[in-house]
Amino acid sequence: MFGGRGSGKSTLLKAILPGDKSVLWYDLLNEELARQLLLDPMLLERQVLAQKPKWVVIDEIQKVPALLNVVQRLIENQSILFGLTGSSARKLKREGANLLAGRAFVNYLHPLTQRELGNDFNLETILPWGSLPKTLSFTGELERREFLKSYVSTYLKEEIKEEQVIRKLEPFIRFLEIAAQCNGQPINSSKIGRDAGVDSKAIDRYFEILTDTLLGFFLPPFDRSVRKRQLQRSKFYFFDLGVKRALENHLTVPLMPQTYGYGRAFEHFFILECIRYNDYYRKDYRFSYLRTKDNLEIDLIIERPGKPLVLLEIKSSTNVDDVELSKLQPIIEKLAPCELWIASQEKTARQLKKGDGLVLPWMDALERLFGE
Repeated sequence: MFGGRGSGKSTLLKAILPGDKSVLWYDLLNEELARQLLLDPMLLERQVLAQKPKWVVIDEIQKVPALLNVVQRLIENQSILFGLTGSSARKLKREGANLLAGRAFVNYLHPLTQRELGNDFNLETILPWGSLPKTLSFTGELERREFLKSYVSTYLKEEIKEEQVIRKLEPFIRFLEIAAQCNGQPINSSKIGRDAGVDSKAIDRYFEILTDTLLGFFLPPFDRSVRKRQLQRSKFYFFDLGVKRALENHLTVPLMPQTYGYGRAFEHFFILECIRYNDYYRKDYRFSYLRTKDNLEIDLIIERPGKPLVLLEIKSSTNVDDVELSKLQPIIEKLAPCELWIASQEKTARQLKKGDGLVLPWMDALERLFGE
């Protein structure tokens, strides 16, 4: 189970598994335990064989990648089930770790979704603060702000300093603030590098660190030609709205409806919901965006196996401007067969006044995409 720090991996496993001796837990954030197993990975096998649990849980497996070879042997030779969690794939990739191909199901855990929160969901709370479980456990703005600031500094300390993936921390810290400011925009590595004081290759490596440590993901440009996709710039989105605002030092800046910042946050929120539900419901959708030479843009293009493309515009407005959307008709005709949806804060679904398309309350749009 992969997921960013604080997404609730350990809490979920503790809720699912019995709280007795049938489960043997290893928390590799315990530095002494991680050191022992790093020096002697076979210690895991000796302890498991001596205690014979039904389940073995290893938190933050990336801390000691050599344990995966021991885990594979125990899976093959013993009737033991394993739950492995990780908040970074970087060290596993770098050391060529055994990823248990064919012997393990890979799951991703994200910050909380609207469906998980149910009646506790409040959009005006999620947009400025995000939906990490710990963030939402606080009721006051001061506590939420201090937690998110601490979260960011902990990430810098544990994932960057301890893994020694960069030589100098200062340019990386500057990069994080710039990357947060560029959230949801096509990535220009050269420009970001000039602002951060490093070359473009370093910026590409920094973004790789963010994806490997599950702090964000790329949204590629759409084109029916794979070659052309590779020549265009992807967008980058952070995995949580609150973490993004903490990195750009905007936690004290209010998000006001009908402003540019509010609209950007709403777009970010909706795309995050789509990414999360796609993982949870195993839909195998592919996501991208489209920007034409004339600067017409579709926020999200969704390729659904066996179904028409969905061209999805995301509007935070409670009264969508149909005239503005009519400009997208040439794109619709070019990509046909496809469907144009506008996910908005309007209360009732309706057809566009001019041209093809549906204006949908954003919850309805999610239900149409991921409802069962």
